[in-house]
Amino acid sequence: MHGDGCAMPLPDGHFDAVVCFTMLHHVPSPRQQDQLFAEAFRVLRPGGVFAGCDGRASWGFRLIHLRDTYVPVPPETLPDRLRAAGFHTPGISLRPDYFRFRAVRP
Repeated sequence: MHGDGCAMPLPDGHFDAVVCFTMLHHVPSPRQQDQLFAEAFRVLRPGGVFAGCDGRASWGFRLIHLRDTYVPVPPETLPDRLRAAGFHTPGISLRPDYFRFRAVRP
C-alpha cells in the first residue's frame, strides 16, 4: 500500500498498533506532523499503542539531510502534541542522539 501518513486510506479504530521509526523529521511541517499523530490515533482501536523513535536535532543529523526534508521534532514538545491528538500517558525516553516514544489510545 502506498499512501500519505497524514491521510491514511484505512478504517477508523482498526489497528492494535501504529509504529514509525526515524521518519518524523521527514514530515514537512509541525502541522503535518500533528496531522500524522491524529491519523495514528484515528486508525487505532481503544487500547492501541502508537510508538516509535526519531533522531534528535544536531548538526550531524542535519548534515546527512542536506537537500532533504528535515523538520526535527523537539522531544520535549511531543507529550503535549500527542495529548492534543487524543493520546493518553505519552512516554518519552531520551538518548543523546535519538528519542523513543509510546502513547496509548484510551
